[in-house]
Amino acid sequence: MWLDRSGSTVIDGAGCKWLLAVAANLELIGRIGIATDRAPVVIPANFTMRDGQIVLRIGKGFLLDAATDQLVAFEVDHVDADAGWAWSVLARGLATVTDYLGEVQGASETRPLVPEPGDRRLTIRPDVLTGRRFELRNGKA
Repeated sequence: MWLDRSGSTVIDGAGCKWLLAVAANLELIGRIGIATDRAPVVIPANFTMRDGQIVLRIGKGFLLDAATDQLVAFEVDHVDADAGWAWSVLARGLATVTDYLGEVQGASETRPLVPEPGDRRLTIRPDVLTGRRFELRNGKA
C-alpha cells in the first residue's frame, strides 16, 4: 500500500475485493451510479457478493432498465470511529441481469430494505477497483 497526494492510503485490488466482501457480510449500504441521457443517477442499494461479483436484488423499473448491459459504478464505504479509520471502495464494470431468484440453488441472497423487493439479480463485474483508507482525526474523516 502507498499514500496518495492527499495522504490517504491506496488499497490494492485484492484489498478492495476483501473490503467489498466484508461490507456485504456487514450488510452495509452501497451506491450504484448510472449514466443516463439526462444526468448521472446514484441509487443506494444493499448487496451481496457471489463469485467475486457484486449482486443487487432488484425489480422491474428504472434501475433495471438503466443499468442492464451498461457500464456502472458501485461504491461502498465504512467509518469505524472507535478504530480511528475509514475506507471507501469504488468498483466500475459491466452490469448484467444474471437470472431470476430461485434459479441458483444455495446462493446467498441480499435482503433488500424495500418492502417489496424485485425478483431479478443485477450483477456487476468489478473490472476496475480503487480504494482508499483514511485515518480519522477527532473521530472524523
